[in-house]
Amino acid sequence: MSLVEMLVVVSIFSIAMLALMTSVSTLYRANSYAIAQAYEIFNARSGVQTLVRDMREMSFADDGSFPLARKEAHLIGFYSDIDRDASVEYVEYELISSTNLIKRIYNASNTIPMYNLSSPDETIVVSEYIQNIVFGTPTFVFFDGVGNEVVSSGSVTDVQYIQSQVIVNVDAARNPGQFMLRGSAALRNITNGL
Repeated sequence: MSLVEMLVVVSIFSIAMLALMTSVSTLYRANSYAIAQAYEIFNARSGVQTLVRDMREMSFADDGSFPLARKEAHLIGFYSDIDRDASVEYVEYELISSTNLIKRIYNASNTIPMYNLSSPDETIVVSEYIQNIVFGTPTFVFFDGVGNEVVSSGSVTDVQYIQSQVIVNVDAARNPGQFMLRGSAALRNITNGL
């Protein structure tokens, strides 16, 4: 074998290895994004299911407060027995600007039923990479008994039905695009024929 033949073989082998390594690298990057997106969608779906379950179990607080306490485009606060014990907890779900949907739980005091809302007993990140604020889409929409949207200035006692929606996307600049997950709940313990 001459030196020229050896150089040709090494060059062809190097080009083939470079092409193979580039393909493998691209495949791994594409797969890691798809796996991350699928994982986040799974987490968001679980979070929305938990949120809907908690909303459906809204009830009057241990101190007699109305079941729905706060209603905003990206925040909902309500009373619900989420852990199925003898007392009702105050729960807030909020989409914060860092694209995290969080859940705060406040337990009633044991002696006199009161809720200390200055610091939660537990804070849970329900889902990450929620893009509602980026796209200007409300996380929570509130409706009255006949299906009209209750605007933010409306009373919490008018609300009979709540729709939650989250837009999930790990990286807004890459495909696949956004995934919209929706859930809804009629407030069972306070409805008037809905």
